[in-house]
Amino acid sequence: MSHSENTMSPSTSESPDLDWSQIRETVMMLNLAIAQITGTLEEGDDSISNLADAFTTMVGNVETAHMAAEELPASTEKDTIIKNCESVVSEMQHTIMAFQFYDKFNQRLSHVSGSLGVLASLMSDPDKLYNPYEWRGLQKKIQSKYTVESDRLMFEYILAGHSVDEALAMTKQAEKSAKQEDDDVELF
Repeated sequence: MSHSENTMSPSTSESPDLDWSQIRETVMMLNLAIAQITGTLEEGDDSISNLADAFTTMVGNVETAHMAAEELPASTEKDTIIKNCESVVSEMQHTIMAFQFYDKFNQRLSHVSGSLGVLASLMSDPDKLYNPYEWRGLQKKIQSKYTVESDRLMFEYILAGHSVDEALAMTKQAEKSAKQEDDDVELF
């Protein structure tokens, strides 16, 4: 094997040589995580799109059944149909909340994927890797993308040196306190 062939293929943890780098290995693992997240999001979007189409069709069918039931003469059957239509509408409201959860979930995973990409880019640039200003810039860039308060808090706790478990517990406690404050607000 010639020297030029050796430099074409970087060293890996499977066959390390003097060119082996834990940074390159880390970047490859980050890229794997990004690819998995991206693939999962794309598959999820397809599924959610199919569910949304089915949901729209069901809403139309329930509305049609409800309107038809309203035209029926008063009877136990009419009341049963209307009651069932209202029950389905109630379940649809729960489904809408699930769609909202998925949207939040999708936003978070997209943010994580983007953040990992920026991190991988910084780590693969030797001029930036050991520059604390570049790392601070990375942190500020990631932090600026947060739109959910609990995510911003998690970021702050982790950067303050807390473990993942501690940050999760502290974030849950902060959310619980915020919810209690919202519940305690007196409207007049």
